[in-house]
Amino acid sequence: MLGFFSKDRIVAEPGFNRWRVPPASIAIHLCIGSVYAWSIFNTPLQRAHGVVISSSDDWTLAQVVRTFTVAIICLGLSAAVAGKWIERVGPRTVGIVAAICWGSGFLIAALGIHLHQLWLVYFGYGVVGGCGLGLGYVSPVSTLIRWFPDRRGMATGMAIMGFGGGALVGTPLIKTLLNVFYRAPQYLGVEGTVADVTTNAAGVQFVELAGQLHEVVVLSTQEALVRAGSPPAGLYVVGTGNSGAAATFVALGIGYFFVMLVAALFYRIPAPDWKPQGWAPPDERLSTRKMISTAVVGISAATRTPQFSLLWIVLCFNVTAGIGILGVAKTMMVEIFGDTLREKQISVDGFAEVFVLMTSLANLGGRFFWASVSDHVGRKTTYTVFFVAGIALYLSIPWTAHRTGLSSDVTPLVLFYAATMLIFTMYGGGFATIPAYLADLFGSKFVGGIHGRLLTAWSIAGLLGPFALTSLRERAVGHALHRLAAAVDPQQFIERFHVSAENLDALIAAKTVTIPKLMEIAPPGTIDPTATVYNSTMFLMAALLAVALVANLLVRPVDARHHERAGS
Repeated sequence: MLGFFSKDRIVAEPGFNRWRVPPASIAIHLCIGSVYAWSIFNTPLQRAHGVVISSSDDWTLAQVVRTFTVAIICLGLSAAVAGKWIERVGPRTVGIVAAICWGSGFLIAALGIHLHQLWLVYFGYGVVGGCGLGLGYVSPVSTLIRWFPDRRGMATGMAIMGFGGGALVGTPLIKTLLNVFYRAPQYLGVEGTVADVTTNAAGVQFVELAGQLHEVVVLSTQEALVRAGSPPAGLYVVGTGNSGAAATFVALGIGYFFVMLVAALFYRIPAPDWKPQGWAPPDERLSTRKMISTAVVGISAATRTPQFSLLWIVLCFNVTAGIGILGVAKTMMVEIFGDTLREKQISVDGFAEVFVLMTSLANLGGRFFWASVSDHVGRKTTYTVFFVAGIALYLSIPWTAHRTGLSSDVTPLVLFYAATMLIFTMYGGGFATIPAYLADLFGSKFVGGIHGRLLTAWSIAGLLGPFALTSLRERAVGHALHRLAAAVDPQQFIERFHVSAENLDALIAAKTVTIPKLMEIAPPGTIDPTATVYNSTMFLMAALLAVALVANLLVRPVDARHHERAGS
């Protein structure tokens, strides 16, 4: 049994077709890449009890997105360990362990959703599943670089392409499962027509049913318009429906485990002296412009070089700029362009889900396209393009949001769509190009271990990106709610929420007061501030890319004193 997991067991025989290896790598990455479809889970998890709208005890967006953050942190940390481990045990063993972690992580998280214990969701999907992400992520990279030394950029593009496209498969799959397991809560009727409704100081409403008080949520007319086929506006009994999230997690966990397990069994590695037929290593003198070295630098020595530190900054800030948006992609589309889409009689929920699919397609395509381009123009030049273009694109998003608030013209939506798609091609391209960048600077012998250490930058980015976005968004939403409440007639406020605006902070914390509900009673001509709640985030992301640009421009070839001596 131990021999089956041996690294020697998967050394390919002479004449093995190297093109048989990429499909296994892509299959595993398609499974773990479904993490990029996380934003589809935001709404069901925020409405685990209320189902049609958040109840007072439901989790907030910041709490839900934190699950995604924990998963990315654990991805980077586990990859740092797995990078060196894979050099010893081989990709098959690492891939099997990844399948176990990713699959069981979903099952543990499903239990957490069912029991409404957020820490179990963090531990299952975030910690256990995050370790599966890291192990599954690094297992194909060093393998394919060894199989394709003649096309390193293309090889890493193939290795990581599936991860970027995981949401392309995951989004419709998750959406279908959520719809299958969804059950609407008990409907009591239109607000104002239900008798014996009581309200506490936080604006939370209750109704007596069968001798017991039950919390009810109010689905406003505007909130009911967000999703096609949404239940009618009115009062619903909390805890009587099912968002479908827990059962969806169970189905995904079982399915992903079996696909990843089978794919891991197909891994093969080349013999130590193997080279593609007719290929010879490039003359280092001819590769100076692209900084491609034929020397080898060990894992520990590489991490002590300034080049490693600079690339760590490059990866960290490039990922930070994109990963926060990925975690709330659907929510952001609904909030910024919901009114425009409704006026054009387009399903807001459906359009937002297509947006998530397109971000995945852009992420996937960018990984293969930019990594292949880097083979011709060099890795440093490729990253320079990423950062210069990225700064301009991030700065364009606040402008489109501002224009959206002034009119229902679709031009800002088109420009926003184009900008975000370009951003995500370069976000994915940055991931796919970094292993080739490392192989160019430090050699391909230990690139798996070096790449694993570098992915700790992804952990930090996974913390910084979502935290910055949700924190800045919550701050902007809070300011917007206070401004709107101040503009609303006090008597209308009491009639709508059954308490005065003096308790506004408590009402906001209980999710009783929202921007859509305030806009229903705001004075005519009031501009909906929802579209601008992400502006400060975009300015921050542009600044981070400027720092990454400087770091990339400072990268130089590795000093010869770090090279391993022949025979060492």
